[in-house]
Amino acid sequence: MKQKEEYGYPTSFDFAQWKKLFRYIRFLRTPFVLLLFAAMATALFDAIFPYFSRYAIDHFIALQTTEGLGVFALLYALAAGLQTGANVIYCQQCIVIEMKVGQALRDACFEHLQKLPLSFFNVTPVGYLVARVMSDTNQLGSIFSWRLAEFVWNGCYLVFVVISMFLLSWRLALLVLIVVPPIALVCSFFQRRLLRANRRVRRANSTLTASFNENISGAKTIKTLAVEDTVCREFREINLDMRRKAMHAKTLHALFQPLVMFLGSVSLALVMAAGGVMVGPWGIPLGTLAVFISYTMNIVEPIQMVVSVLADAIAVQANVERVNRLLETVPAIQDPPAIQAKYGDIFHPKKENWESIQGDITFQDVTFRYPDGEVNVLEHFDLHIPAGSTVAIVGETGAGKSTLVNLACRFYEPTEGKILIDGVDYRERSVGWLHSNIGYVLQSPHLFTGTIEENIRYGKLDATREEIQQAAKMACAHDFIMALPGGYQAQVGEGGSQLSTGQKQLISIARAIVANPRIFVLDEATSSVDTETEALIQQIIGKVLENRTSFLIAHRLSTVKNAHVILVVRDGKIIERGTHGELLRKHGYYYSLYTRQFQEERFQNAF
Repeated sequence: MKQKEEYGYPTSFDFAQWKKLFRYIRFLRTPFVLLLFAAMATALFDAIFPYFSRYAIDHFIALQTTEGLGVFALLYALAAGLQTGANVIYCQQCIVIEMKVGQALRDACFEHLQKLPLSFFNVTPVGYLVARVMSDTNQLGSIFSWRLAEFVWNGCYLVFVVISMFLLSWRLALLVLIVVPPIALVCSFFQRRLLRANRRVRRANSTLTASFNENISGAKTIKTLAVEDTVCREFREINLDMRRKAMHAKTLHALFQPLVMFLGSVSLALVMAAGGVMVGPWGIPLGTLAVFISYTMNIVEPIQMVVSVLADAIAVQANVERVNRLLETVPAIQDPPAIQAKYGDIFHPKKENWESIQGDITFQDVTFRYPDGEVNVLEHFDLHIPAGSTVAIVGETGAGKSTLVNLACRFYEPTEGKILIDGVDYRERSVGWLHSNIGYVLQSPHLFTGTIEENIRYGKLDATREEIQQAAKMACAHDFIMALPGGYQAQVGEGGSQLSTGQKQLISIARAIVANPRIFVLDEATSSVDTETEALIQQIIGKVLENRTSFLIAHRLSTVKNAHVILVVRDGKIIERGTHGELLRKHGYYYSLYTRQFQEERFQNAF
């Protein structure tokens, strides 16, 4: 699936975009200062060295003497040594800045992603985020180090050379500088074209990365559907689009640099022709002409490099803008400053100020529609869930059963109305306070690479080994864990690939239990497991949910008979509510769902 470009960009270089990144790298002031001084010192020595040639020609060669040669050689060696030292500092600081800028921006991006709500990840492809956090930050690390240093080095060299040339001969200096206006025109011509071309390349690269990630992640599905040829054809089309756009950008770049080199060669020809004539009648020493020839030959590469860095800066601005867009994405769910001051944020919680939670939940005149939706999913909805009671939410697949839970867990907030936790609007407490008191078991459990013990400990980072094992026993996972080689130290593999779906689900339940949450959510926890594991989870539910406020999202109605209240969802709206018996007596939609499932299960058991 192609990644849609959701943001518009300016069409010219915008320093304000770069300035936004400075707050993330300002701790590198010392390395930047050292780098700038080293680059300027290197450029100064580069500009000075032709004067050694001038002195050698005018003094030793023209006068045919070796007087003072020892001092000359000593000064030359000293200058070369100082330049080498400056180069060492230059390279060291470039490496430090490149690595630390990339690290700082990756940390900032990843930390900001943790602040964004689930709604952001529901609509943003993984490939897009990977490209921002990995590829773009690497590009910026390079531009802030090596490319910035090259710009300062070569820019200072050009300044020193221009001053030296005017001090030696303003006539020859003007001949050299006659190429500056054409270069300025060339830069102006290519600037916007390079910017647009490189932005297209970045968009194509995001699409390519997203496609690759999606197809590798879905390899098993591709194999089972036998659609290898189709996905290869789609990938080739995306890859071809990437190649075309990259070729266009590279072609522009390939035209840009040779034009600058040609103009530099024209300047060299003018100096050699005019300088050869001026040595005699105008009294210009031969050594001075040698300096001009050296400067003119060496000035082409710095001009080319400065222009190249400017072109790269224009190109990389697309990366800068994308990283800024990510870092400036405002979380749809966030605590106001006053709440953060009292309760802290997710990275710096002030748990000493957190109130205890009982789990009494009240939906008070709640109206809700999704941020990208136009129709209200809930309208003036009221519901009181006493602490310790169980709410079941049932309906067919895709009916919208998770909406109510997403609101109760504050993954979304009401469009209108209030949700009260223990009688207080949950927006008057911190997000971290609520989420730390929720145990959530997903339909498709996700385990992190590491050991079983480490995965269970994610539910409570300071949990002891005894607490972890007790949670595993409550989740009926202890026996199979101990049967594995390594027991609790067994590796689960990437995403839990070393375990069965049922084993992963039991570990995810243990992970939720170890936190001892007051609110528990089982989101179709039995729908993707085998019959034996389903029966085991059914056995666990009674113990785990005791004295906790709980939500059971279920497709199989046999799991919700004992719930205190059952909410029936259809087409995203709650159409019935009541206990199991009350809903059966109504002979409504729940009754039809239940009788249909009962008949299906009886038919299956018959075979």
